[in-house]
Amino acid sequence: MKLAFSTLGVPGLPLPEVLALATAHGYHGVELRAHPEEPVHSGLSPAERSGAAALFKDAGVDVLGVAGYARVAAPGEDGPVLAEIRDLLHLAHDLGAPFVRVFPGADPERPREESDARAARRLGTAAEDAAALGVRILLETHDSHRTGAAAIRILGPVGHRQVGALWDVMHTWLGGEQPSDTYAALAPHLGYVQVKDIASASDTTPLPLGAGVLPLTECVDVLLRRGWDGWLCWEYEKRWYESAAPLPELLGAGREHLLRLLDEAA
Repeated sequence: MKLAFSTLGVPGLPLPEVLALATAHGYHGVELRAHPEEPVHSGLSPAERSGAAALFKDAGVDVLGVAGYARVAAPGEDGPVLAEIRDLLHLAHDLGAPFVRVFPGADPERPREESDARAARRLGTAAEDAAALGVRILLETHDSHRTGAAAIRILGPVGHRQVGALWDVMHTWLGGEQPSDTYAALAPHLGYVQVKDIASASDTTPLPLGAGVLPLTECVDVLLRRGWDGWLCWEYEKRWYESAAPLPELLGAGREHLLRLLDEAA
C-alpha cells in the first residue's frame, strides 16, 4: 500500500514545505484540503494550477486527492452543488489528482429516502463530468452517512465507476460498524482509506497513530486479507484542534506505525 497525509494536519502550510515534509518522511502522496484558506483551492488560476502540479512532479510526490466540501445530500437546488463538484473535478484534473472527496451532509430532519435519492441523483449527474476529466468522486463515510452501510444506500443506486467511497475509519467506528462489515459494504467502490487516531468517542482530538482507540490494526488486517492494495491517508485534524501536537513532528513515527501494521498483517 502507499501512504499519504492530508494537509488538514498542516493548515495553510505552503506547498514547498508540505512536499519537503512528505519527502523527508517517506510519504508517497498528499491529500490536499481544497479551501480558500489553503494554498490549493478552486479559485486558482491556470498558471497557479500548473505551478502546483509541477511542484509535486518535481518532488516525486503524488497528489492523492482534492478534499472538497460539497454536500451531495443537502437540501436545496442541485445546480450549486453540481457546480461546486465540477469546480473540484477541474481542479483535480489540472493537478493530476485521481480523486475528489465530497461529503453526504443530509438534513437529519428530512426523510432518509429523500436525502439518499437526492445524493444519488447528483452524483450520477456529476459522474459524467468526472468520466470526461478522468477523475473519480469519492463519498466519504461522514456526518449523516458515517458507516459503510449508510454510504452504500447512495452509492448502490448511482452504479457508476467514476463514483466511489472514501473510508474514514473514525466515522465508521463512531457509527458502531466493524471494519470487516465496512469493507464488505464498500469494497466494490473503495477509492482510499483515511486513517487517524483519537482518545475516545467523546474526545476526538487527534492523537499520534497507535496512541488512541481506533481499530487501525483490524482495518489494515481486513484490507490485506481481502487483497486490497490502495492508499492509506493519515488525516490528522489539526485545523480543528489547536491544542493537538504539531503534525510535522509526528509524521516519521506515524509512517513507521503504519508500516509495522502492514508487516504484522502480512
